[in-house]
Amino acid sequence: MSTADDRSTARRTLVVIGLVLATVVGLALVWATRRVLVWGLVAVFFAVALKPLVDRLERRVRRRALATLLVFLAAFALFAAVGALILVPLVDEVARFADRLPELVREAQAGRGPVGRLLDRFHLLRYAEPGQLRRFGSRLGDPTVGVVRSVAQAVTALVTVVVLAYLMVLEAPKIVAATLRLVGDGPARRLRRISRDSSRIVTGYLSGNVLISVICGGLTFVVLFLLGVPFAAVIALTVAVVDLIPLVGATLGAIAAAGAGFVHSPTAGIVVLVFFVVYQQVENHLLQPVIMARAVRLNPLTVLVSLLLAVELAGLVGALLAIPAAGIAQVLLREFVPAGRQALPEPADGEPAGADPPEVTGPPPAGPPPAGG
Repeated sequence: MSTADDRSTARRTLVVIGLVLATVVGLALVWATRRVLVWGLVAVFFAVALKPLVDRLERRVRRRALATLLVFLAAFALFAAVGALILVPLVDEVARFADRLPELVREAQAGRGPVGRLLDRFHLLRYAEPGQLRRFGSRLGDPTVGVVRSVAQAVTALVTVVVLAYLMVLEAPKIVAATLRLVGDGPARRLRRISRDSSRIVTGYLSGNVLISVICGGLTFVVLFLLGVPFAAVIALTVAVVDLIPLVGATLGAIAAAGAGFVHSPTAGIVVLVFFVVYQQVENHLLQPVIMARAVRLNPLTVLVSLLLAVELAGLVGALLAIPAAGIAQVLLREFVPAGRQALPEPADGEPAGADPPEVTGPPPAGPPPAGG
């Protein structure tokens, strides 16, 4: 082997080692900053969803900053109103429950009342003894620090996402103009087309998700109202808001609704549980794939597979971003992957489609070609 071959082999080896090290360092950096990256992805999602509203309002007020501020204030007011409708009755009910708690504990220990009869039926009265309750109460203080830390992290994440989304929407025209200046006219048209289709996908996803949540909340209200569960409207609104989370939202809402049903009566709790078991299967395998397929223009099978894979890989955030990500991936494939098909010549009259041309045997006819041939 010559010296030149040795140098070429050594150079290729160094290049491969460098690429492997760069990949490892990049993956380690992504893993170390995964929390910030997730916040950025969620902020991009909300920015893309709110940008059309800001653009429409900007045509009226003629100022981007004012339009962005008004849209975000309206969104914040909407979320605050929904939160007030849920939290105010919930706080009142918690206060009433705290006032009745000593009486409920005494009834449970004596095997009376709905809770006591339920414990007696399942042979769990020994866990309602005073010593067991004191030990259980002392253990409740152990995870307090973890709960406080989780709440602080959630508030930090919410504030960061809102600020990032606000700045993205506010600076969107400058970012788009600077990006389009770096590319030619052809890529610029393609980028505009990708941006328009992606925005349509996110908007369709939000509208479809809201429609599914309205269906879930409405059916929950009907079931709770027929069973006579108190605060049926508030519980149904809570279920509708939680159901905005794909796949797992109905389960989280079922916990609150079934708890309220069991407090009212064991029969109501069992009926609510059966309803949510049936409804969740219908929502996950029928409503969500069909409605999202129409809203995002994706195949229902693609919607369901994307949701399952995203939940397995990224949990709650993956469930939120799975369908828009699948739609945007479809847009990118349509733009950058060539079709790879050539148009086939149409068959002549009387010739079946796909038939091979007739085989010509023998020498070609002699003489000049006919006129116009």
